Amino acid sequence: MHSYLPSISRYQTMKYNRCGNSGLLLPAISMGLWHNFGGVDVYETAKNIILHCFDKGITHFDLANNYGPPPGSAEENFGKMLKNELHGYRDQLIISTKAGYTMWQGPYGDWGSKKYLVSSLDQSLKRMGLDYVDIFYHHRYDPLTPMEETMAALALIIQQGKALYIGLSNYNGEQMEQALKILQSLNVRCLINQPKYSMYDRSPENGLLQVLEKHNIGCIPFSPLAQGLLTDKYLQGIPDKSRATHSIYFKADHVTDEKVNKSKKLNVLAQQRGQTLAQMALSWVLTQKAVTTVLIGASKPEQVDDCIGALNNDTFSKAELDQIEDILK
Repeated sequence: MHSYLPSISRYQTMKYNRCGNSGLLLPAISMGLWHNFGGVDVYETAKNIILHCFDKGITHFDLANNYGPPPGSAEENFGKMLKNELHGYRDQLIISTKAGYTMWQGPYGDWGSKKYLVSSLDQSLKRMGLDYVDIFYHHRYDPLTPMEETMAALALIIQQGKALYIGLSNYNGEQMEQALKILQSLNVRCLINQPKYSMYDRSPENGLLQVLEKHNIGCIPFSPLAQGLLTDKYLQGIPDKSRATHSIYFKADHVTDEKVNKSKKLNVLAQQRGQTLAQMALSWVLTQKAVTTVLIGASKPEQVDDCIGALNNDTFSKAELDQIEDILK
């Protein structure tokens, strides 16, 4: 027998936002399993974080086929948690996964062919022990596969009942418009877009957010804390065991003096608002009109609580917004 019982007050504290013009509500803070949930990580720690999230009303867990390392292991670990602790709660969870980056050797384990997307999702479902995922994303735009083929694969996955909704990640505004036209002709709606977006990466403002608003599509930014640069972690230099010391995605040379100085100034403003820098960075992303929910990562439960604390102060005065723009210039 497994003894996990979720907190009975979990839905009273979290804020839920409607995703575009769908019926789906997503928690304002969603949990991503990109780092800290793979085969190289301590399973018990990962499990405690996930259960803590659910206790706090975070119902949405975001995975991808290649999350680990090794690739696939984050889904396997999450599948184990679903089977052991969360098996009675599948219908209270939103589980998403993706395919689009390199997953296995040879010509069929990457990019955007129908062959790859359908095979990859089948593998993901097996790893997690699921009949379907709630959201399946194409993980990145593929310049070589006709977009008609990629979108037809997503439509097929919906028809097969292997995903309830589809999303697109790392598609810019122009690519998004093109994809939406094709999906419309297939009578399939795109639920959500997942871009990289933070105070330090404003690229979605160059067209993407406008497209999402125009078509009333949800938005779930990843890396809203710029891999930790928008937290107090690097304000005094690079600590041992931080992501900058061991991640393949984030290197010590990303921690530039210019960024650290900006973060220090932002941190002062955050303190004036009664927030941590991380909380203010999340609040800022959430105030963008197109944004439905923001994707966080965590290596311990306290970080989850800190992020959720952003919801206690999620409005900005014009003066504060202007000050942020001045600092970011």
